Order: sequence, then structure tokens, then C-alpha cells
Amino acid sequence: MAIVPRHFPTAVTAARDPRGGALDPVVTAGDRGGVGVASGSEANWVLGGNAAMRRIARSIERAAEVECTVLVSGETGTGKELWARLLHRSGPRRDKIFVPVNCAALTPSLAESQLFGHEKGAFTGAAGRSLGIFRAAQGGVVFLDEIGEMPQELQPKLLRVLQQREVLPVGATEPVPIDVQVVAATNRDLESEVEKGSFREDLYYRLNMIELKVPALRERSEDILEFIEFFSRQFAERYRLPVWQPSPEKLAEFCAFDWPGNVRQLSHVIEQAYVLQIEPQVPARGREKAVEGGGRLPCLDLGKLRQQAIKEALEITRGHKARAAKLLGVHANTMTRLLRETE
Repeated sequence: MAIVPRHFPTAVTAARDPRGGALDPVVTAGDRGGVGVASGSEANWVLGGNAAMRRIARSIERAAEVECTVLVSGETGTGKELWARLLHRSGPRRDKIFVPVNCAALTPSLAESQLFGHEKGAFTGAAGRSLGIFRAAQGGVVFLDEIGEMPQELQPKLLRVLQQREVLPVGATEPVPIDVQVVAATNRDLESEVEKGSFREDLYYRLNMIELKVPALRERSEDILEFIEFFSRQFAERYRLPVWQPSPEKLAEFCAFDWPGNVRQLSHVIEQAYVLQIEPQVPARGREKAVEGGGRLPCLDLGKLRQQAIKEALEITRGHKARAAKLLGVHANTMTRLLRETE
């Protein structure tokens, strides 16, 4: 089913936004009490209004202020790098460089040189001197993504960097002082990795000065409506299409899905629909689950069915009445009246 004629108010030609640009966020206040992120004057991300997300935002402000080491944990797709960039922009290092490092891509033979630098002639092929990531990020923030994947040979060397605030380049005889804030992220349970012996306990505690546990999207389903609205506006602008306005039934379907890929998966589903000009659909597994869960109504009493619908809408939105009203397809004032009638 084409998205342009039926699910958008008007049809315009799709054209990809050539501007692109890297995410570089700052905190903004959302209309509904949530946390938003903006670059310049326009919001380019939202973090939701869930209480856990607000607590993380407050912790980010404190960590940026004291410039301590931070560990961000959470499932894939929950936006861990976004939080690291938010910390960077929230503190005194905002005008300095932010350097992301994918630890899963590091190899023991080259990683030491990549991270800590090397001197000319330190090894075969070292035709010149290299600063390495930590020295190149002097004064800024180093983001160690997927820290749980770091080779074990490098872990004691990283520990020394964090403890002594200095690096020893390959081939050098004297350590070099550094001034960087380190933010690490993982989708693994590092405490379990420590117990198994695959991650150093002392490094874990050194990284875990402040730990930010980002909840999965299924644990904060009340934020799904806000993400849908945000991504719909974002991709409508990028592809020169009208903003998608889902029906209450479609919103309920999206909120009921567990989103194993979290916010990243939700964003992909909506963007894919804009690219193909079709209505966004939950992944096939979610639709199959909905069909399996279908069947006869629990009763035929309209009053009881209405009460059940209100109850489920409030459960999905964690008690947020305005979002529950939108989910039910009614005005907020009507929602207030319905709640009074069911009391």
C-alpha cells in the first residue's frame, strides 16, 4: 500500500536531504516533560520522558561537571553513543574533540599503536611518529564503544592509562601525560564477564565510576509514541514527504511490539517506509504475534470493553493520559470524561 496518497495528507516528490551531518547533541526540554536533544536550533533526537531517562540525564550532567569516567550499558540500539555525545556537549570539554573508538574492531597487533601511538621505527613499517587516539583527543572525550570486546592483552594497558593519566607509545621509553575524559559503552553484562575471567575486575571498577543503564525500548513503551512522532517529522523533512499520521490501531500495534532492536530498529522501520513510500509496519514477527493473539472478544458488553481499552492504553503509556488518549483516538478532554465515568 503506497504511503503517499493514503497515509499522508498530501503527496510530494521524495528527495533525499543532501545536508546529512553528524549527530552533535545538546539537551533541550521536551513539551511533555521529556528529555530532547538538539543541534543548533533544531531538535535532531529525543530521549523520551521515562523516569529512568530523566535520571540518566541528571547523572550525565554531574559526570560532565566532574569529568569522571563513565560506563554506559544497555542493549544494542538503545542510543549509548548518543548519551556519550550528550555528556561531551554538557561539560567543559564541549569545544574539544570527541573521538569514538569501536573496541570490537581492534586487533592486538595494531591496537596498542592505534590507541597509544608509536615512535618512528618502533616496528616494521613505522616510517613516522603517530600520536594515537588518546593523545590526538587531548582535552576532549574518548568514547570506547563495545568495551566488553576489547582484547584481553590491551586491558591492563588501558587500566594504566586510566589510573596514571598517561600513555606509553610503542617504542617510547618515557610515558606521556594525557588529559581526556573516557566514556565506555557495552551491551554485555560486564559483571558476568568478570566472573568468567574474560574482563579484568580492576578495569571494570575503574570504568564504572558512574554507570548509566539505558533501559530497552520495551521497558519504556510510553516513549514509543514520542519516537514515532519525532522520526516521522525527521524523515518527512529529509525525504520531502508529509508527516505520517498513524491511526490509533497502528499506534497500538507499534506500542505492543517488543522492539528487540530498540530505538534504532524503530527508526529503521519508519525510514524504510519513507524510502519505499508505504505505510510503516511492525516487523513480520510482531504481526504474526498479533494474529496469534487475536480471537474472540472477551465479552460483548460495550461498557466493559471500553473499560478494558482504557486500562490497556494507560498500561501501555505508563499512565500518561494524553498519550493514552491519542492511542484510543479520542481527545484529551474525552479521555478525562471517560476516566471519570469508569471510577
